[in-house]
Amino acid sequence: MIGIETIFVQFRELAPEELDRWIANRWIRPEGGPGDWRFHEIDLARLRLIVELRDTLEVNEAALPTVLSLVDQVYDMRRRMQRLNQAMAGLPPDMVALLAGALQ
Repeated sequence: MIGIETIFVQFRELAPEELDRWIANRWIRPEGGPGDWRFHEIDLARLRLIVELRDTLEVNEAALPTVLSLVDQVYDMRRRMQRLNQAMAGLPPDMVALLAGALQ
């Protein structure tokens, strides 16, 4: 985990009030409290995503909740598909063929 000082070194374009607002909106979910936030790697990835959406793709802050929700849904679907693939990998070949046929 890293502290807030490291966040502002890695994200020089990020203003403290923006980070506070993003935490209040629960777009970023560090541990601790104001003045003692501790960030996990997932928080850093989320920060990178939000900064890229805002700066590179020019998504305005009003649209960010919708975009982040859609991105979260895509990642959730990918995790579910990976679990399905893992479960199918353990099945006998005839069962996999039956399932594959049913999915077409």
